[in-house]
Amino acid sequence: MSFLVSAFVVGVACGLRALVGLAAVSWAASSGNLPLQGTWLAFLGSRATPFITSLLSIFELVTDKLPKTPSRLVPPQFGARISMGALTGAAIGVSHGHLLMGLLFGIVGSILGTLAGSKARGAAARLFGRDLPAALLEDVLAIALLFLALR
Repeated sequence: MSFLVSAFVVGVACGLRALVGLAAVSWAASSGNLPLQGTWLAFLGSRATPFITSLLSIFELVTDKLPKTPSRLVPPQFGARISMGALTGAAIGVSHGHLLMGLLFGIVGSILGTLAGSKARGAAARLFGRDLPAALLEDVLAIALLFLALR
């Protein structure tokens, strides 16, 4: 059942940074640590996918710091985070033969990560007196969670 914890934690990371979770799962699948061969999610482990998702996640990390970036709580942003939590959770679930459980835990994690991340970043930004240090701290947290979940 530890895969459910992994799906949940990756979902939380997707709630913090949607595409970083997808990149991490793609790298895990590509390296063989997340066996997706022969499944409908095998494309996540293909040769090019980790590089493409990594570039997209770097783009997300940069644009997240821009003043015109919308709140993660607006429907398109919230929906993207839930979708990525669902996809990454499904990938973890499929690799253990439990698609629906992985999907559900990824979704719940992404909702929690989105809501708690918004509150925590706001509180940290007030503490620091500006948003950038809080945003960078959130980046580090998301990446650390992914390393813990996918080791």
